[in-house]
Amino acid sequence: MARTPSSMRLPLGSAAPDFALPDPCSGRIVRLADFASAPALVVAFISNHCPFVQHIRAGLAAFGGVAPARGAAVIAIGSNSVLTHPEDGPERIPDEVRAAGYTFPYLFDETQEVAKAYYAACTPDFFLFDAARRLAYRGQFDDSRPGNGKPVTGASLRAALEAVLSGRPVPEPQLPSLGCNIKWHPGREPAWWNR
Repeated sequence: MARTPSSMRLPLGSAAPDFALPDPCSGRIVRLADFASAPALVVAFISNHCPFVQHIRAGLAAFGGVAPARGAAVIAIGSNSVLTHPEDGPERIPDEVRAAGYTFPYLFDETQEVAKAYYAACTPDFFLFDAARRLAYRGQFDDSRPGNGKPVTGASLRAALEAVLSGRPVPEPQLPSLGCNIKWHPGREPAWWNR
């Protein structure tokens, strides 16, 4: 399997790039502004088929179930090209949401412009924004990877979220995620993509 790290290119303190994306489960358009009242927002780039996402799937579902109790909003975005990976297309997302037990919106980024704006490089790739929608954390869910024997805890993202909700700096270092590379539309890779 491909092993691609987070780009870590979106600078800390950056404003959350805007989006308006379809939610294949509800049929509605979900916008960044929909979460304006939340004290924190987690944006996770994931896919249906990636073994790295499948490895943390239950942990991500659990995180998505408890974070809203603290007031945090969680969304996932799928940006893989359906030209090369139709299994990641919007018609498959509702099945994955049900199978995984996700309780947060799983949106579809057909043009891949949102992934490019966030400098998302892999699945899974996580971005945490504070109440002012400034980037406070980007990188890994935790240090568990397929085959490394470490438990899936979400420790890195959980610690970052607790810091943001408590008004404290996010612990350093911020470590990149590792996963399958975003499957860009053929010939439409972003200019910064050099893998």
